[in-house]
Amino acid sequence: MSGSDRVATETITTAEGRFTADVAGPPAGPLVLLLHGFPQSRHAWRDQLPALARAGYRAIAPDQRGYSPGVRPDPAAGLAAYAVDRIARDVLDLADAAAPQRASTFHLVGHDWGGQIAWVVAHRHPERIASLTVLSRPHPEAFRRAYASDVDGQQQRSAHHRAFHDPATAGLLLADGARRLRAALAEQGVPEAALAGYLTVLGEPAALEAALAWYRAAGTLASVEVGAVAVPTLYVWGDADRTVGPTAAHATRDFVRAPYRFEVLPGVGHFVTDEAPARVNELVLAHLAANAAGTG
Repeated sequence: MSGSDRVATETITTAEGRFTADVAGPPAGPLVLLLHGFPQSRHAWRDQLPALARAGYRAIAPDQRGYSPGVRPDPAAGLAAYAVDRIARDVLDLADAAAPQRASTFHLVGHDWGGQIAWVVAHRHPERIASLTVLSRPHPEAFRRAYASDVDGQQQRSAHHRAFHDPATAGLLLADGARRLRAALAEQGVPEAALAGYLTVLGEPAALEAALAWYRAAGTLASVEVGAVAVPTLYVWGDADRTVGPTAAHATRDFVRAPYRFEVLPGVGHFVTDEAPARVNELVLAHLAANAAGTG
């Protein structure tokens, strides 16, 4: 890795605490904030950070609330600290803390739960978002409708969400060297090396409990209401995704009131940065370049 694309692990301090983040690219470059999903961590963006840095962007991938030990409220004390509203606020706090002199607008990229939060932020704060890229996770309203109609079995695809409300889940996932968690991700195309990186964060029981608190605080993702977004949007979905069916994926275009690009990755599952990192880089870089004028 050359000096221009070197990735460093840093801490970013906000009023809520200290977020662990992987950072790459010139400090003066346009800001790109990348939000991971579950059960992953900042390591999900290991292939994107160097590519963004080489293109001149300041790329920051934090371990989000609960994943970062410096921002890990105890879920046993209450779930309000893991509500969608609070997590969405973290995104703006991180952007402001990471680049206080020039982050009036920034590019936002999210996968899975990170994508869910990205949709929320883009809807509520379009003036802050130069471009939106979401991987795998459909627009929340498209998901709600697909879940309700269950045309392509979305309810069964999302059955694991209900299991995450069981207080025994974290212990079961980490038992026997995280055998169940390893098997579940391996079956979905996540390489062992990538899984090892995720477990450096989620192998800690307190981190996994906090990550599961996102689901418990939300109730069900089908209950989360988000309006249409009005920022340039790229949505990427693998047509072998076990957790998101085609109904929700294709309906996402109905909830974007701005230039929209929908890219289907044939034969790729839910964990697109693990299965198709080069294609993700190509798509993200093109989208950011097309919306460079929006950064400030």
